[in-house]
Amino acid sequence: MFLFSLWTKQQEPATAPPNGDDTFPLVTSNGKDYSTISPEQPESLTDPLDFMLTTHPLPDDEANDDIKEAPNDYSSPTHRARKKLHAFYAANNFLILIMCAILMAYVYPPLGAVYLAPQITATWIAVVFIFILAGMSIKTEEFSKAFTRFYFNLFVQGFNFGVVSFIVYGLSRVMLSMHALPESLADGMTICASLPISVNAVQVLTKSSGGDEASAIFHAAFGNLVGIFLSPALILLYLGVMAEVDLRDVFATLILRVVLPVVIGQVLQQFVPPAKEFVKHYKKYIKVMQERCLVFIVYTVFCETFLQGSDASTRDVVLMIAFECVIMVLLMIIAWALLRMLFPTEPKLQVMGLFGCTHKTLAVGVPLIGAIYGRNPLVGLYTLPILVWHPLQLVLGSALTPRLACYVKNEEERLGLVPGSTKMNNIKVSSDNK
Repeated sequence: MFLFSLWTKQQEPATAPPNGDDTFPLVTSNGKDYSTISPEQPESLTDPLDFMLTTHPLPDDEANDDIKEAPNDYSSPTHRARKKLHAFYAANNFLILIMCAILMAYVYPPLGAVYLAPQITATWIAVVFIFILAGMSIKTEEFSKAFTRFYFNLFVQGFNFGVVSFIVYGLSRVMLSMHALPESLADGMTICASLPISVNAVQVLTKSSGGDEASAIFHAAFGNLVGIFLSPALILLYLGVMAEVDLRDVFATLILRVVLPVVIGQVLQQFVPPAKEFVKHYKKYIKVMQERCLVFIVYTVFCETFLQGSDASTRDVVLMIAFECVIMVLLMIIAWALLRMLFPTEPKLQVMGLFGCTHKTLAVGVPLIGAIYGRNPLVGLYTLPILVWHPLQLVLGSALTPRLACYVKNEEERLGLVPGSTKMNNIKVSSDNK
């Protein structure tokens, strides 16, 4: 804008210099004296901006302000790099905080294992707070949709809880017998596979892929509510009651830390209108608060693990990550094949089912594992597989989203489910002729 104003001034008739000769007053950006230079000799100026300021003087304060603002270039490489880093952190801040929490736990374990009183702050206050917020957020009105698609809902929940946990348990026992993994990580994989469906990831990925979003909302609510009871039962069924686990104490802890807070959250949602409005208006901040509580729980859990020691090495962790990658791809292939076979005319449900059959919740999983194995020194290694599974399902799901969106569009056109498609028009014409 400043340069444009100078250019418009140049179009006006020239006036005589104030000092009565062919020179102009001194106004420069670098402090050089150009007062003896004629405007007919611009090539003698090394800086074009100096020449323009020389021929068209400005007040000192305005010239200084413009000169100071000139370096603020928002298209500079530094600014672009800063924006990219900010965007990356905004998209991945939870995973970054989890990694930082594990690193901090490794540096000085006594802080989170002893001094922060995790038996109170992490295992009670944080967990109860998470499940009260979860109870306030679960949309139980979506449960009525279960009766409209009973077989599809049964398939998704059955695959997520039953098929995934059974396959992962079997493969983990094979790896354990081959001494490829220590028992703690093998058990952690089974615990991860017994957890319910993810709360937010399935809904977001389903919507981005053109799938059935209403069905995703239902399964997120129903799966997590059922998982509070079913997941501990599956874990104890597969792994048995360990010496460190008192079965009666486990269920009493689950009722106090998990079930009761969820019930309180539901009561607040249904019968306290201000609480419902609070959740509606501050949904984004509620998610942030839950994530920060999860980060704190993960931090204290790994502080305890690093303080007590573990039977897993870095090699074991890398192998576990590789095994989980292979297992997830295998499960997604099996789920997709069965969905295509059982629901051939429902492409939107196929897409939702692909995510719903294989995704596992971190928000419910971490506090649930802590409630069951809170006194076990290996609880950090039991938690590690779900910390790997969660970002892995997001990466694979995001990579498949564009292809699945195209698949849904093409299949709906082929099946005549989209108004204006050739098949839909043929059906309409035939009905009119009748």
